[in-house]
Amino acid sequence: MPENATEVTSAGIARLAGVGRAAVSNWRRRHADFPKPVGGTETSPSFALAEVEAWLRRQGKLAEVPLRERVWQQLAGHPAGPGTALQHIGCTLLLVHERPTDWLELSAVSDRRLAELLPEACDKVLTDRFGAGPHRAAQVPATEALHASVPLLRAAAELAAELGTRQTFEFLLGRHLDAGSRQYTPTPAGPAALMARLAGPVRSVLDPACGTGALLRAVTPRPGLELHGQDSAPEPAALTALRLALAGTARIRTRAGDTLRADAFPQLKADAVLCHPPFNERNWGHDELAYDPRWEYGFPARTESELAWVQHALAHLADGGIAVVLMPPAAASRRSGRRIRADLLRRGALRAVIALPAGAAPPHNIPLHLWILRRPGLAVRPPGELLLMETASLVPEGQPELPWSAVQSAVLDAWETYEKTYERTPEREAEDDGSQDRPGLSRAVPVIELLDDDVDLAPARHLPPPAAAGGIEQLTAVRAQLTDTLKLTARLTPAAAEPAAAARWPLTTVGELARAGALTLRIGNASVALGGTVPVLTDHDVFTAAAPSGTLPEDHDEPEPVAEGDVVVPVLGGGSVTRVIDAATAGAALGRNLCLLRPDPAALDPWFLAGFLRGTANNRQASSYASTATRLDVRRLQLPRLPLEQQRAYGERFRALAAFEDTLRRASRLGEQLVQGTYDGLTDGTIAPG
Repeated sequence: MPENATEVTSAGIARLAGVGRAAVSNWRRRHADFPKPVGGTETSPSFALAEVEAWLRRQGKLAEVPLRERVWQQLAGHPAGPGTALQHIGCTLLLVHERPTDWLELSAVSDRRLAELLPEACDKVLTDRFGAGPHRAAQVPATEALHASVPLLRAAAELAAELGTRQTFEFLLGRHLDAGSRQYTPTPAGPAALMARLAGPVRSVLDPACGTGALLRAVTPRPGLELHGQDSAPEPAALTALRLALAGTARIRTRAGDTLRADAFPQLKADAVLCHPPFNERNWGHDELAYDPRWEYGFPARTESELAWVQHALAHLADGGIAVVLMPPAAASRRSGRRIRADLLRRGALRAVIALPAGAAPPHNIPLHLWILRRPGLAVRPPGELLLMETASLVPEGQPELPWSAVQSAVLDAWETYEKTYERTPEREAEDDGSQDRPGLSRAVPVIELLDDDVDLAPARHLPPPAAAGGIEQLTAVRAQLTDTLKLTARLTPAAAEPAAAARWPLTTVGELARAGALTLRIGNASVALGGTVPVLTDHDVFTAAAPSGTLPEDHDEPEPVAEGDVVVPVLGGGSVTRVIDAATAGAALGRNLCLLRPDPAALDPWFLAGFLRGTANNRQASSYASTATRLDVRRLQLPRLPLEQQRAYGERFRALAAFEDTLRRASRLGEQLVQGTYDGLTDGTIAPG
């Protein structure tokens, strides 16, 4: 085997063949000619990709490795690491994008000669886009480093001919970020787009904690646009530069270095600053930066690193420029930051604090805040009020995925209304009709009300409460719905069970039925993002019988949708749950950790299939247990061999049970809504105790 051959793990083999990792383990045990490990560890071995491909083809388990999968496996197994390989790919794709004729000439030479010629060709392109000098984040790879990358670069260029250069880099970068989720904290597409839109149309933007460039990529392109980014890690800074260069024609300047300690753009005054800073950092430079001129609003405490980032952003704005910073909610109320918050309010620098729903961006378990700030100047009048907004009420109860379009529309509408208010003259402000105050959602709060001992800017503590559960009228409607649902529950309650002798059916398995063609088995792999248009059925939706709540990322290929009559089974979680797809769910993409079974209607009834797969004993014998989760091997699930007519009889009974279960869920939700709404009404005085 060549010294630099790409290696692949068991998980990679499973992805290549479209099977679970358990199947790969079985192949290793049952087939003596399965490739031997060439690296990794005893518990996580790696194999030579070329040997694995050859074995899969001999076994008839793989006709051809898809090109995008081949490129990814080569990148993931690169001897210098996937981050370095991705930088090599980015430089090459930029050459393909900017000078396709030069690439055609270079690609015709041998691998060794290509490694020798490529640095000079890339240097010309990088200099054109990023400027010259050793300070730029994206540097030309050396010939020695390129020798191991040439086959990968040829394959990436071939993939770019199919997908396009930008789409190819986004696909590979997305896979890299997914694989290194603990290493990176990218800003999701939805919040990034919202932050960019809040900044408005601008000509120069800085992201001082750019990561892999999600915020800068969300900025609307326009002629003369300048994008500046800095990150403490060289790899993300370089990937940001390459990503932005492939996405548009903006002038790009990215640098690597500690932003607070070694500002790479000390003279820059940008129209806008977008920032998702690292949270809760103690080692941000408190001791070294005590007399830094950026601390116009007060020297941040050691525990207030986020307020250091806020003042760094303000220091880099032109007069009247806008900064949008993603902040942890604690920064709005910690006592150690109250003096800085007070000065930001007094001088009119802080304009809005917007609480996003939990799950909008990592860390997903807390509702992060957006702080919107403007650089005070002679021509910029302080507003006298702070816009506070709480968007949690826009998320329907029990919905796991955010209705991001509704959140974004509400935030932009509130901000635009607030901004128009302060474009008016002082005389017209006196005529303000209070249209910015929306109970439970938003309010423009006079600054004087906030300047107390705590200077607590948490939106929920200053908003007028919404009417209890929508008011008495809605509570009455909920009570009526609950009454009707309980009546339906009583009608659907299964009849008393009658004893019967234990059945002795001949059994088969899902795997055997799939091999016989009685059903088709497919594993879901659709990832979920905010702001997409194609719905995704998630495992949470299956467990809760909810509508598809996810959406596909912008650059994700649309997989084959689910169809009416399909049976979907979660493979993680340890619960005996199935779902038969109806007309309302058909057309959605199949999310991760889900297995789809598409029965042949001439051989299998879908409700019969779904019902028998829910048996507790059936799930127990088909499950395996890891340290943190239970995994279901769907192929091992059993069901009896019965004629189609008998299957349909069972199917009708299973369908009735499913309708009863759905009605119970609805009654439970309505009951909780009625109880909480009544509590709220009694405690806020809108409902009398009698």
